[in-house]
Amino acid sequence: MKLSNTAQYAIRILNFMAIENHEMVSAKYLIEKLNISDKYLRRIMTQLTKAELIRAIQGRDGGYQFNKKISQIFIIDIINAIEDTKKLYGCVLGFSECSDNEPCALHNKWVKSRQDVLTFFHTTSLEETILENRILKF
Repeated sequence: MKLSNTAQYAIRILNFMAIENHEMVSAKYLIEKLNISDKYLRRIMTQLTKAELIRAIQGRDGGYQFNKKISQIFIIDIINAIEDTKKLYGCVLGFSECSDNEPCALHNKWVKSRQDVLTFFHTTSLEETILENRILKF
């Protein structure tokens, strides 16, 4: 299981915003600090806005701010805003048909690990990601 590049960037962006702890963060600031192209950042921010994780404020002093407390935003929420999470439940080897009845070579071992990863995504808030270490790699 691998998150898409876009989901990875979305998590990085929101994590950075949480650590910076500003009321409002401009797109220009995020582009400079995270080394993301303008077009790509704005596409991600649009998706995060549609998912109501952040809000976009227009105008000269505008930018982005959280729409919820960071303690209420979980990693799965960010992933859901960006991509179809069905792939998180799929076969680790990429088979379209893989189940307890028709397992791939790794199925029985992977099911437990996959559940652990999904539990992590569902129970880890954005707040928790910054509490442990404020010096993070973006």
